[in-house]
Amino acid sequence: MDPECSRLLPALCAVLADPGQPVADDTCLEKLLDWFTAVTEAGSSLLLLQENPCLVELLFHVLKSQDLSSRILSFSLRLAGIFAAQENCFQYLQQGELLPMLFGEVGPLGGAAWTAPAVRSGWIQGLRTLAQHPSALRFLAACGAVDTIFSLQGDPSLFVASAAGQLLVHILDLAMRGPAEGHRSPQACDWPACAQKIVGHIEDSLCSTAVPQVTQALSVLTTAFGHCHGLWTQGLWVRLSPLVARLLEKDPVPASHSLVDLLLSVARSAPSSYRGLWETLAQTLSHLSPTQAGPLALGILKLQDCPQALRTQAFGILLQPLACVLEAAAQAPGPPGLLEGAAGNSMTVDTLLSSKSACVGLLCCALAHLGLLQPLPQRPSPWPQAPLLGAAVTILRLCSGSAAPTSDVGSRLCAILVGCGRVQRAALDFLGALSQGTGPQELVTQVFSVLLEYLVSPESSSMVLKKAFQATLRWLLSSPKTPGCCDLDPHTQLFLRELLPVLQKRLCSPCWEVRDSGLEFLTQMTRHWGGQAGFRQALLASEVPELTKQLLRDPESYVRASAVTATGQLSSWGLCATPAGHECPGAQQESLLVELLHILSTDSEGFPRRAVMQVFTEWLRDGHADVAEDAEQFVAGALQAASRDLDWEVRAQGLELALVFLEQLLGQRGSHCPYAVALPETAPPGVLAQALQVLCRVQLFEFAFRALFDCDRPVAQKSCDLLLFLRAKAAPCGSPQEAGDSPNVASVEATLQRWQAGEQGQPLGYLEPGAVVALLRSVDLEGLRDTLAESSDHVEKSPQSLLQDMLAAVGVLGENEADCY
Repeated sequence: MDPECSRLLPALCAVLADPGQPVADDTCLEKLLDWFTAVTEAGSSLLLLQENPCLVELLFHVLKSQDLSSRILSFSLRLAGIFAAQENCFQYLQQGELLPMLFGEVGPLGGAAWTAPAVRSGWIQGLRTLAQHPSALRFLAACGAVDTIFSLQGDPSLFVASAAGQLLVHILDLAMRGPAEGHRSPQACDWPACAQKIVGHIEDSLCSTAVPQVTQALSVLTTAFGHCHGLWTQGLWVRLSPLVARLLEKDPVPASHSLVDLLLSVARSAPSSYRGLWETLAQTLSHLSPTQAGPLALGILKLQDCPQALRTQAFGILLQPLACVLEAAAQAPGPPGLLEGAAGNSMTVDTLLSSKSACVGLLCCALAHLGLLQPLPQRPSPWPQAPLLGAAVTILRLCSGSAAPTSDVGSRLCAILVGCGRVQRAALDFLGALSQGTGPQELVTQVFSVLLEYLVSPESSSMVLKKAFQATLRWLLSSPKTPGCCDLDPHTQLFLRELLPVLQKRLCSPCWEVRDSGLEFLTQMTRHWGGQAGFRQALLASEVPELTKQLLRDPESYVRASAVTATGQLSSWGLCATPAGHECPGAQQESLLVELLHILSTDSEGFPRRAVMQVFTEWLRDGHADVAEDAEQFVAGALQAASRDLDWEVRAQGLELALVFLEQLLGQRGSHCPYAVALPETAPPGVLAQALQVLCRVQLFEFAFRALFDCDRPVAQKSCDLLLFLRAKAAPCGSPQEAGDSPNVASVEATLQRWQAGEQGQPLGYLEPGAVVALLRSVDLEGLRDTLAESSDHVEKSPQSLLQDMLAAVGVLGENEADCY
């Protein structure tokens, strides 16, 4: 330990032990515990206590004080655990009977302080840290701690209850490490007494009629099989699996969620090692209700090694709700055999019809589980794409009321589901996921029909519309291309002609979320299809481009930002609005550029301004025709606006634009990572001199050097990377000694020093290229980059600073000695 810290420790211990002093905040106490943990991991805990007896005195004083705060008591229990984690220090503390007084019945356990959850939590955490060696096991048995941990499993504080279960697993693992070494699945009679006691308690809990006790036992076992990998876990499964299987005989099955978690935890660890596991999983699938069995079925299908019969059973569980919907709506279930074993399950039908909440919950879970399964490589094969498409379409029609079921079950389902937004959102998500597969053209036509129905319907909520737009985009982008043709296929073009009038209507919606979703959809479509003749023709024949431009003045900032992005994308493809409805000429582009610059300079919200800078960067990077005509003037205007912006993301994006401009003048960087500066090839002197003249004219250096001392670290880091890149490109240029001696450089360096000190008022003024090169070499950019990479409190987060702050907070140190941060 640092000598200065040792000097401060006695005063700090006195403050912590004094009930009259203000209690240190939780953050300081946590940092103090972290520091003691690091000290003991690096050296001897026993030596630490012998050299700093005030620490032991603090622990003894805590026991005597009656009015100490619960936070300090909890801290002391955890601190004792840190010291006692080393066996020789444990024995040293045992000599003074300190540990039994802290963790036994004579300590906080039997006092009024035990009513505070923080004290119970500290007691558990202290024991968890302490339990690292055989001596600790004997101590736990002697002081009766295990029985207390059993009772804490049912603690009203969920944090305490969870920590108690984890501590039981840790003690069991510690107790079994010895017997399991060199033996294969040690028999129960060979297990240590502490392990026997814990396993016996788990057995009693599994046989209990109280569901909370069953849940506690299952949770402990789930943690054990998930985190412990010794051979003893096989013996544990052999001993307890009959009791777990017996839970399935009860109706209803108690703690079903915890039971599913346990079985999946065992199956993921080493399923071939646990006898009878597959049979237990199959029985569980059969005994659980459809809603309870869904997560288990999904977990089974995600396993890499699993018997095919069990996979088939699990997949049937997930398909049953959708098969029931298809049957109820009198729809053909698709090719024979694809939903075999899934249809006609009376329990599933009963669940669907029992209540609205049960029906909605079951359908949403089934759709979500199948959606998660769809992209996985281990999904069942063959995958019933056509029946699933049919089921998703049918569910959406039942929810919208457009289905006309002929059966009694179908009519009741329709009455339950009509207008249910939750099921609509789940079905649209699932329909979007199914776009990755193929299906019969008839079904695909139905998919586009139901999507258009939802986009048109005035009953669709804003969230449902957002999901409908997302699903529509996924299906449009997955549409097959016509062989030998680079344009859109006829079905897609026909759908687009129906879709764009709907999009027009949604862009005029009084609900801003709907306008925003429509703009996002338009942006993505244009990004992917801007060059397709069919899309261009349909879009330019509509009023969508003009409406999009009008939304640049929307009252809602999110919509303005989305409109900026959309118009930027339209402009990149020459699809912006014109009075005649034709592709836009330069004058229209120029007016858009002026409007976007106006937004960047005057919009009161940050989102639209950020969007403008991103659009400008894309335009410059992609060689936008009108930007390329006078890139210098464009960059100068954008940088001037960005440099004055109060939003750090706008300034950072301005530096990104500057870097793109720099790369176009001097050549690409070696890495595309914005925070990784590779060593680029140097530019030829002629090219460099010309580029530096341009960069000086657009005032890039004024912006970059000012950003170098920006109060927002990402801006300063970006600026540092940009200047390092430029310096590497300018390596062989000129005569740095001559440039460095010029008055211009000296005055600029003085200005930079004032900027670094926080005086940002004075401008740099016009810089000559030679002065720029000299400046780049004189400024320690590498050192600045390293400083920026460090945490904001890297100087003040030392242990000495922490101790000084805690003492200063109670007035023990003078004002000048504090190092607050």
